[in-house]
Amino acid sequence: MFRKVTEPKRDEILRFCARDPIERVFLEDVARRGMGRFVARYEQGDRRDIRALCHIGINVVPSGDGCGEFAREAAKSAPRMFIGEERAVTELWDAVRSSLPREREDRPGQPVFAIREPPPDGATGLRAARLEDLGVLLPACAAAHELELGIDPLRRDAEGFRWRTRVQIEEGRSWVWVEDGVILFKAEASAWTPAAVQLQQVWVDPAARRKGYGARGLCDLCRVLLEQVPTVCLFVRADNEPAIRLYEAIGMEHVLDYRSILL
Repeated sequence: MFRKVTEPKRDEILRFCARDPIERVFLEDVARRGMGRFVARYEQGDRRDIRALCHIGINVVPSGDGCGEFAREAAKSAPRMFIGEERAVTELWDAVRSSLPREREDRPGQPVFAIREPPPDGATGLRAARLEDLGVLLPACAAAHELELGIDPLRRDAEGFRWRTRVQIEEGRSWVWVEDGVILFKAEASAWTPAAVQLQQVWVDPAARRKGYGARGLCDLCRVLLEQVPTVCLFVRADNEPAIRLYEAIGMEHVLDYRSILL
């Protein structure tokens, strides 16, 4: 038996996320930063123990059991994407799809990779990005975004995307290896908690690819981050075989699957 869907308290969200800190790294990060809106389902009983949780917004991110109960709240948010653990997304999407536009892309079985032991030293020039890197980083971040989501963010909202890229730099969530104006490796943290850092937009400039820079840069970034958190993780499209081979080559393990539905 479950209690009705309602907005949870921060400590309840953190307790729920602690039970699966890799799968729920984004949810925990948003809660700790006091951002976004959540709804939850609770187990029946005296203790307010969350059974299922969902971030409601442009990105809808469900987790737990019985996520179909979040359909009404998800539909009202006019989402652009559903993303999260595959079973949770499937439950919610099956319940809400009749109330939303047809999906433009469905990506089941997206592997989530994680690493807990430092990989070999990549011997790179990797460093935290600085504001003076914004000029070279912005087009690379936009290209990575378009490749991943099929939308050019500089056409949709250039000022907003520039602001978000700048904030990532200012918050210490962006890393880059640049030589002679060419990005040999870059990545950002999409979520950061005491238990894990989730990376996104791993990128090497096209002219510098197939030379081992991606593996070396990711090795060094994982080494830096594993001095601060127990786990580094990321997820990837199931059809991106070169990226999957790279992640496996540096010692990352496939730990679960996400599903993304783009509207």
